[in-house]
Amino acid sequence: MRVPYATMRSEFIRVLNKYGITGDRAELSATLFADASRDGIYTHGLNRFPKFIKSIENGSVDVNAEAEPEASLGMLERWNGRRGCGNLNAYRCMERAIELAHRQTIGVVALNNTNHWMRPGNYGLMAVKENCIGILWTNTVPNMPPWGGREARLGNNPVVFAVPNGDEPPVLLDVAVSMFSYGKLESYARQGRELPVDGGFNPDQQITRNAADILATHQVLPIGYWKGSGISLMLDLIASALSGGRTSRQVGELPTETELSQVFIAIDLNRLPDGAEFAQKVRDTLADMQTSKPVDPARPVYYPGKNMMKTRAENMEQGIPVEESVWEAVLKL
Repeated sequence: MRVPYATMRSEFIRVLNKYGITGDRAELSATLFADASRDGIYTHGLNRFPKFIKSIENGSVDVNAEAEPEASLGMLERWNGRRGCGNLNAYRCMERAIELAHRQTIGVVALNNTNHWMRPGNYGLMAVKENCIGILWTNTVPNMPPWGGREARLGNNPVVFAVPNGDEPPVLLDVAVSMFSYGKLESYARQGRELPVDGGFNPDQQITRNAADILATHQVLPIGYWKGSGISLMLDLIASALSGGRTSRQVGELPTETELSQVFIAIDLNRLPDGAEFAQKVRDTLADMQTSKPVDPARPVYYPGKNMMKTRAENMEQGIPVEESVWEAVLKL
């Protein structure tokens, strides 16, 4: 089943209005959700929307709150999200980081007391549109065991790196530090599909590709095993230090996942003396990378973000693929 982009966005606006998010704020939030699905990130677009509404209902999200600056510390600004809408808070802080980068080459905004930011790649794309490198990450509720452990003590702390690429699709890496996000696991479980690679542990402590078993144990595999475990810890601690906000451990002390810590960094390439030379380096690097002989001839090598525009064009023309059960749930809201 496919749904036109405009229809999906208008349904999001309708529901957001019902829950007290109105005007430009509703239109922006709806656009960020719809854009995620449009670009093929279905887990953090339509599929995430009902969860967002539940977070309003359970009091995690204050629909009237907006992020505000708390302190200016050199090139770093610290903002308080006031437990507002996570995607609106993230959009504003990335916007501010870009503003600072245009003035001083590098802009850093650290955000505390916020909520799930939905698809973080949206904010990386904001940076590349302004010819900026974007680097951003968040912590989460503890949802991943440290390497060698069984109980969740770390977040799977998503991180984004975005690099402009002229008129070609930007280089956009948008990943959690677990092999699969929980949204992706839920999607595979709903569809009864096996994961393409190992994703976590089953109740018998065996590594498995069964998404439902991993959801039951809450034992996802970190990327790179012990390396991903270490990266998760460092992202969490740095986000907390810069923002003055909670660590994943402290988020886990709350009744629901809220009051997260996030970091947004923008670097303005226009202010660098060799920005044009760097642009050529990007083109040469990507071209060289894609000359690598593929293991599977049917699947050529590509850089992260390359296929996004193809997916976007297809979904805008044919409609966005949806899981019918999720779409029906949104229509009933």
